[in-house]
Amino acid sequence: AVALAGMSAPGGADPSAPAIGSPPGAEEEQVEVAAIALQPLYGLVGLVGLAGNGLVIFVLLRRASPRPATSTYLLNLAVADALFLLSLPFVAAAAALRRWPFGPVLCWTVLGASGLAMFASVFGLAVLSVDRYVAVAHPLRATGRRPRVARLVSAGVWLAALLACSPLVAFPGPPPGSEACGLHGPRPARSAASVLYTFSLGFVLPALAVGLCHLGIVGQLRAAALRAGWRGRRSEGRLTRLVLAVGAVFVVCWLPFYVVQLAGLLGPRLGAAPAHVALLLSYAHSCANPILYSLLSARFRRSCRGALKEEEEPLDYYINALEGKAGPAPTPPLPCQPEDPEFGGRGDTCVPCSAHSKCSVNTIE
Repeated sequence: AVALAGMSAPGGADPSAPAIGSPPGAEEEQVEVAAIALQPLYGLVGLVGLAGNGLVIFVLLRRASPRPATSTYLLNLAVADALFLLSLPFVAAAAALRRWPFGPVLCWTVLGASGLAMFASVFGLAVLSVDRYVAVAHPLRATGRRPRVARLVSAGVWLAALLACSPLVAFPGPPPGSEACGLHGPRPARSAASVLYTFSLGFVLPALAVGLCHLGIVGQLRAAALRAGWRGRRSEGRLTRLVLAVGAVFVVCWLPFYVVQLAGLLGPRLGAAPAHVALLLSYAHSCANPILYSLLSARFRRSCRGALKEEEEPLDYYINALEGKAGPAPTPPLPCQPEDPEFGGRGDTCVPCSAHSKCSVNTIE
C-alpha cells in the first residue's frame, strides 16, 4: 500500500497533512518545501533502483536454465522492486503539483500495481531469507530448493501478494471530479483497519521471517567458522555483515513509513516533512538490495562483469560470499558411496571413515 504525496493514503496517513502547531498558512509552505526539496532524491532513488534491479534481471536471465533456486528468488525480488519503483515518477509529480493530474484510471492502476509490487517485494525477501537459511543450515536437503519448486514458490509469492492487496484495492476511489488519488472509506474504522492490515502483512510478518532466518544463518556461519579456524572466521565476518545489512536495511527503510501511518491513527499527524521522508525511504528499499550485493559480495560484481563480457559467473547470494581472500568455502560432501574405499564425510569436512566408503567435497557455485 502506498501513500501518495498530496493525496489520501490507503492506510489513512496523508503526507500532505499540516504540521502540528503550525500557524495558519504555515502548513501550506511546509508541504510545498518538503515536496520540492525531495524531488532530486525521488529522481535519484528511481534511477539507481531501476538501473540496479535492471542489471540484476539482465544478469540472472542470462543464466542457463534451469536456474538455481537462489537465482530464481533474486530474479523474482528484482522484478517486484522494479515494478514498485515504476510508480515513483507519478508519486514525485503528484508531490510537486500537490494534486493528481493523471486521471482516475491511472490512479487506480498505480495504486493497484504499487500495492501488488510492495507485497511481492517483502514476501519475496522473506522467501529468499528462508531459502538462504535452508542452504546454510540444511544443505543436503535439496528437495525444497529444486528449480521447479523455486518457480512454483515464486508464483505463489505473486499470488499471495495479489490476495494481500485485493482488500485495499476494493476500497472506493476518489469521488468524481476530485484531484486527489487515494482509497477512501468511512473513517476512522476503515483507516485503522487498512493501516493495521498493511502493517501486519507488509512489515511485521516479513520482518519476523527475515530476522529469525538471518539470526539462524549467523549462528550456523559462526559454528562453521570455528571449525574452519582463522580463515573461516574472516570469511564469516564478511558474510555476517552482509546478512545483518540486509535485515537492517529492511527495517530502516520500512519502519518509518509505518510509524507515520500508525501515528496518524494514535494521535496528531506528524506533518509533511516526516511523511515525505518516510515515503521516500520505503521506495529506497527497492534500490538497496542491488547496492548491497555489489558492495558486499565480490561474486556478484564478477557476475555483472561476466554478463557484460558474455561470460558465465555462478551467483549464490550468501554461500559464495564466503569465497574471497580466505579461499573457496567448503560445502557439505556428497552422500557416501559404500563401494568406494577410503573416506566418509559429514558436515563441511571429510573425515576418515571405514575402508568401504568415501565421499567428495565440492564447491557450491
